Amino acid sequence: MTISLASAWKQLLIDYPHSTLECLGTFIVQTTFFWGISAFYTSLPYVFPDFSTRHKLQKQEKQPTKSELWECFKIVSRNQMVSTSLQMGLITLNAAAGRPTSPYRFDATLPTPIEVLRDVVLGVFFREILFYYIHRLFHHPSLYATFHKPHHRFTAPVALATQYSTITEHLLANVVPVSLPLIILRSHIVTFWVFLSVVLVEVTTVHSGYDFFAGSARAHDSHHEKFTVNFGTIGLLDWLHGTSASAKAKRVD
Repeated sequence: MTISLASAWKQLLIDYPHSTLECLGTFIVQTTFFWGISAFYTSLPYVFPDFSTRHKLQKQEKQPTKSELWECFKIVSRNQMVSTSLQMGLITLNAAAGRPTSPYRFDATLPTPIEVLRDVVLGVFFREILFYYIHRLFHHPSLYATFHKPHHRFTAPVALATQYSTITEHLLANVVPVSLPLIILRSHIVTFWVFLSVVLVEVTTVHSGYDFFAGSARAHDSHHEKFTVNFGTIGLLDWLHGTSASAKAKRVD
């Protein structure tokens, strides 16, 4: 017997509280699109070393060691445990206060493809604004050493290092720019999961250090090499503020 997505969603709403669905769904997305993709990119130098070397953007001697990757794994795991604990804590506090446990909608009707596309596109632009200015703020001399310097430990970034950061930076630069846009839009929770999936695929790929997908990682590789260029996610505000690598290269010429 075939069960439609709409029917399955309605049944999930009957069987489980919103808080359980939000936490479990977000965990599944994180596991699949962050840990899964990070594991794929991280395994390439060991499983297909020749292929990996041909497609790496930076030289082999700049690549992290196994011990550095293990340290990265521990820090990223810590950060995700902190953000997950905060999510569960907010849900608990809201439930105790008699407020809705989630800022996202849990309508029984699934969002239409048009609604999903609209909110994801708007979310991409909102995230660009939030991430660009928060990221630039962390590069201010008074904040950089304390909050952002650990992330730049990897001058040749790898996918796992996407969330290698201090807890403060993880919450303000990684969590807020992804969560807040669709909260503002009052999006459906399923739309948020789609948006989160898109963002995780993008950030792991641009941190991968590989020239896949038309070299989409080159811009962020330049940021990790030069520190003062390419602060944004889609390049819009780097273009507006003249902080793209290409704009700075033109001024030097």
